Amino acid sequence: MYKEEDFEQIRPYYDHEVHAAVKRILASPVFDKILSYISPFQDISRIRPLMEQTNTIKGFQGNLMHPLVRNIIDHSSESFTISGLHQIIQGTPYLYLANHRDIVLDSAMMQLVLFENGYDSSEITFGSNLMTSQFIIDFGRLNKMFVVNRGANGRELFKNAQLLSAYIRHTIVNKKSSIWIAQRNGRTKDGNDRTEPGLLKMLNISGTGNFKQSFNQLNIVPLTVSYEFEPCCALKIKETSIRLTGVPYHKKSGEDIKSIITGVTQPKGRIHLSIGRPLNPLLQETDKVNTNNEKINRLTELIDSEIYSNYILWPNNYIAYDMLYHTDEYAGCYSGMHRKKFLDYMQHELEDIDIGADLKRELFLKIYSNPVVNVKKAKVQVNKARVRE
Repeated sequence: MYKEEDFEQIRPYYDHEVHAAVKRILASPVFDKILSYISPFQDISRIRPLMEQTNTIKGFQGNLMHPLVRNIIDHSSESFTISGLHQIIQGTPYLYLANHRDIVLDSAMMQLVLFENGYDSSEITFGSNLMTSQFIIDFGRLNKMFVVNRGANGRELFKNAQLLSAYIRHTIVNKKSSIWIAQRNGRTKDGNDRTEPGLLKMLNISGTGNFKQSFNQLNIVPLTVSYEFEPCCALKIKETSIRLTGVPYHKKSGEDIKSIITGVTQPKGRIHLSIGRPLNPLLQETDKVNTNNEKINRLTELIDSEIYSNYILWPNNYIAYDMLYHTDEYAGCYSGMHRKKFLDYMQHELEDIDIGADLKRELFLKIYSNPVVNVKKAKVQVNKARVRE
């Protein structure tokens, strides 16, 4: 059995640790630079007095993070809409399991939705690969982020998985706090949102009952974020092209920070966040198969189907599908103006990528067309964006 002290190295900050962490952040020369770069606040100096008075996690999120995220969304997107809020009950802890397209915004937008609608914020996974400075560590742990250790192998990897699984279950069952976690390790680079069975196996490690009881405790709610324009599209194509050669991809120093800044500041067009159905009523489907591996695979299918059914497919998705597969199947879902805008955007994104023209075009189109492919394979009904000029 794990105790609270066993989670000391991975947990978020407690309220009594906030004041010291905020002082460190305010003293860092990075603070004003980041705010001036990503924040549309008219007078950044107004933030400091608010921060100096902050002594709780809730205060930090209310005074800084929620206004900051709201301003980022307002200034980098054409619109931000949500659906499915009625699916979740205030005071009930959930494991929000999300598709993952942007390092920061995917989880930050969910926190904003919870905050603006009177719900408690959730805890959030925080990859150890991002913990490159005390400033980032403080910023993350003040935002209720807990550490997911990356880069281990063998016995250490299993020990980390045991600890992480126990912490997630402890947070939901004992602390009565929700958690946001991505459906896979790292962002989706090709538009193909798939839940990793290994993630579900990790979650099940800490279960003490049968399979259904174990996942009932976690109360999974799938989340689907649909961006009209993919965050960090060009960076994802470059990484994918290297991996296709069979050469291991090694991130350069500061690459994750570059991806964070790019994802936050790039125009994203329209964004929709859908809160799916809690999966507990559907877990009886796992009774139809026998082994734990079969049950994991069935649960993976249930999660993916829920994510796909809550996509908003924008005109970009349909254009890319028709272009990649040389068809006009979805010609009625976009206009000539949509197509021209998409082609201009594609040319701009690809012009500085130094790989073959056919390959980078294919990788680009797959990012946008794979959501359509997944919907067709899953045979689910999908929300369609309104075609407009």
